[in-house]
This record gives sequence, structure tokens and C-alpha cells, in this order.
Amino acid sequence: AEERSNGPTTAMLPGSLSAVASLLLRCRSVGVLSGAGASVAAGIPDFRSPTGMYATLPVDQLTCTERQHALIRADPTCVVERGMFGANQFTYLEVRRPFILGTHESKWKATAAHLLFERLHALGKLRRLYTQNIDGLDLQTQIPREKIVCVHGTLGQASCETCGSEADYGRFAEQVRANIKDIYNVDPSAPSESSHVACSACGRPTVKPSTVLFGSQLPEEFFKRVEEDIPALDLLLIVGTFLVVSPSNRVAALARCTRVVINNEPVGHRLALSYGELMAGGQSAF
Repeated sequence: AEERSNGPTTAMLPGSLSAVASLLLRCRSVGVLSGAGASVAAGIPDFRSPTGMYATLPVDQLTCTERQHALIRADPTCVVERGMFGANQFTYLEVRRPFILGTHESKWKATAAHLLFERLHALGKLRRLYTQNIDGLDLQTQIPREKIVCVHGTLGQASCETCGSEADYGRFAEQVRANIKDIYNVDPSAPSESSHVACSACGRPTVKPSTVLFGSQLPEEFFKRVEEDIPALDLLLIVGTFLVVSPSNRVAALARCTRVVINNEPVGHRLALSYGELMAGGQSAF
């Protein structure tokens, strides 16, 4: 694990959990890139699996035009795209309604994956946690905030996409509860039709959780930390992610250290990652 390779990007499957544990104990500077799979055990669905949010999205229930319906059927990720939100705020808020309310009520708790990251910090090994998740579960741990990069923002805060003003999250959640219909048919108290949630500062109906929409720039902190961290890592854990969202997936490709994927299936083929077995010594392994 002490060795670094400047050659082609390679990846290997861990031969056993004990081999991974041994590797973690030997490494001194560990980075983590986590995705939705790290939070599934908390009861939060992932995005891209056959039972994930996009595959099960009730598109016909969304408040939008026929053209927007067609776009979302063809590509469900349109609901979190910047252009779509600018044209129609209802699709985003209707899809996110249960997640906004659940976050406000602290419905979900940190999983074993988050506790592993916390343990790495306690052992003095965690250099940085790059979370692609917006659920805020990483922030429930004892990991210092400066060691966590919320690559795509968080559902636990709200702000106006137009003027940037921060909104009171409790008030925002109650407005979503009262104004936004339930497309999943689980809340009988929800309104039958959606109405706008206006910004108290500029009056525009563009208040939303402080998440990064597709087509928007990632936080400057992400690029700054990657530049600082990548040369210092001797291990990168890649946990519960399909590695298809750019540029966050570049963390896996840029790292020239030992990398371990903890996932249901091999990922990263578009990044030219290739897989082999984790050797006993933990060298050049994935």
C-alpha cells in the first residue's frame, strides 16, 4: 500500500475483507469517494439500480408539459437538470418532496459505511471524504466538517437558485409539505396540485435544497481539495458508486495509489479501470 504507480489506471477486486482490513491498517493517508450505495442501508434508494429512484420514477404524476414528460421518460436525470429547474420548478420539488421532509425530520441515520469512515478518522488515517450523496448522513458522524467535501451539495440546507439567499430550512420544509403534491401517493395530507415556493428575498419560485443541479458548476472546494489530496493519498476507497457522474468520478482516475472498490459490481470501465485480484501485500491493488 506504500507504493504508488504512475502507469495506467488499474483496479483490483479485494480477495477478502481481511485483506482490505489489513490494507487499511497499514495505510497512513486514506481518501474516500462514496456514492448512493453507502446510504442504501439507511432506507434511502439509490439512483441508477433497477430498483433505484430513476427506474421507479412515476413520470406521469409529475406536473409538467407533454414535452417535459417525454424528456424525462427518455432520461429521468432531467428532473435534476439546471435547465429543467429553470423552466419548471415543480418536477424537482415533487421528486424530492419525501427526501426534503425526511431530512427535516431526521428520518435516516448513518450506516455502517459512514461509521467505517468515522473510524478511519478516529485512527488518524482519513485524509478526506468526498461524498457524492446529498442526504447529509456523513454530517451525522464525528468527522470534522473540513474533512468532508459534499461534492453535490446537501438536502439539509436550502437556498434560492436565482439570488443565492439562504432559506430557513424548517420553514422551507413546511412550505414543501403544504405546497408540493405527493407523486408517490404515501402522504394523504399532501395537496392535490403543486403551487410555488417563493424566495423571501427576491420573490422568485426558485428555492430548493442546496444541491448541485446537472449542468451547474461543482463547488470550488471540490477542485481545491482534489489538487491538495490526490498526491498525498496511499489508499483510495471507492464505496457504493457507479462512477458515471463527472467530474467527481475523476477522483478515481486521477489517484495514483492503491484503490479499493466496495461495490456490488465492477465499475469505472469508462475511466479505463481494469480489475485484478488484491495481492496479499496489498500492492497496486483494487
